[in-house]
Amino acid sequence: MSNVSRWKSGTALFLALGMGMGTVAPMLTATPVVAQTQVAQVQFSDVPSGHWAREFIVTLAARDIIAGFPDGTFRPEEPVTRAQYAAMLRQAFNQSSVRGATTFVDVPAGYWATEAIREANMMGFLSGYPGNEFRPNLNIPRAQVLVSLANGLNYTATNTNSVQVFRDAAQIPDYAVASIAAATEQRMVVNYPDVQALRPNQTATRADVAAFIYQALVSQNQVAVVNSPYIVGQSLVVNDFTVPAGTVLSVSYAESDTVVVLPEETTDLTLEVAQAVTNSSGEILIPVGSQIVGELRPNGAGTQFVAQELVLPTDDRFPLNATSQIVTTTETISRGASLGETLLGAAIGSGAAAAIAGLTGDQRVETLEVLAGTATGATIARLLGRNQIEVITVNPNEDLSLVLNTALTLPAQ
Repeated sequence: MSNVSRWKSGTALFLALGMGMGTVAPMLTATPVVAQTQVAQVQFSDVPSGHWAREFIVTLAARDIIAGFPDGTFRPEEPVTRAQYAAMLRQAFNQSSVRGATTFVDVPAGYWATEAIREANMMGFLSGYPGNEFRPNLNIPRAQVLVSLANGLNYTATNTNSVQVFRDAAQIPDYAVASIAAATEQRMVVNYPDVQALRPNQTATRADVAAFIYQALVSQNQVAVVNSPYIVGQSLVVNDFTVPAGTVLSVSYAESDTVVVLPEETTDLTLEVAQAVTNSSGEILIPVGSQIVGELRPNGAGTQFVAQELVLPTDDRFPLNATSQIVTTTETISRGASLGETLLGAAIGSGAAAAIAGLTGDQRVETLEVLAGTATGATIARLLGRNQIEVITVNPNEDLSLVLNTALTLPAQ
């Protein structure tokens, strides 16, 4: 029997034994990742052609980076433990060691994932907990997977505000913000079914981890780019002139660093594209400085920018279906007070301007840029009867990154 045959037989036996012991089998391989190698696809009965993660899963399985189960399933929704994740990392990456081996008190020499944990730790992907514990059977959250990949590949963020593309960015643990920002900029984040919902503290599924690892390999030019609407910041086009749903548009607002509106107020606002969007040939589809016309609208406890039209520098106009995260940052304005530091120099909704001027008597409101919008007279009258009001403050350059909800077809510029 050849060495390869012995390896395959041993792996099959290990899979069977692992399942019998109630442990998901580790993802083993005999060969390293080879960029752009043609390999036969692996089929799983529970990963049909329409499954959101199919291309990530079948490609990694074909490269023996991940594996399924003896019954022909992949079980994409099952959780992933830290030990299982370490085994995937070992097979996916061949990084140089950045530190010596750590002896984890809860990873005995005979444990099935001991070597995988040791190597993932030495490569800088995974660390332990206080007391030299690794906690191999602990389910790993999505945030930890992304932090691990960003750290192991030594990625750093150009701007930690990159995480503001997620409407649940406030749920990201403090320790994870910078690394997840880096992962986001590298387009390693895949969010299904809602591209704007990171769900950082939710346990990562096998499908999640497959998608994250695949995108990490894309960032290393080890596998082909997948066109998926669930990749955050995906800029790959369906054809030469189509920007797909899920693409993140970086925007700015040159008039002010702050926009102030009432919670009930709808306000017109025009943003500018801050980073050009190009197609796969490098042609510019959306140039820097293109205008995005829309409005801030009430949404739950906050306000959300809803784009309506894209205006190119050529004055060509296109309907645009894109939205920002919901912004819930507030400031309290008290009766008789003067304009606070936040409001001075701000652009302000007409409803907020009327309410603040009436409440504070501060005539400097008239010097602010007042945005067209709607706030009912009844709303303003009700607010004037109070001793204080709350306004929503928006930093457009940080809070209003837009995600395309539907694909946008444009001419090359």
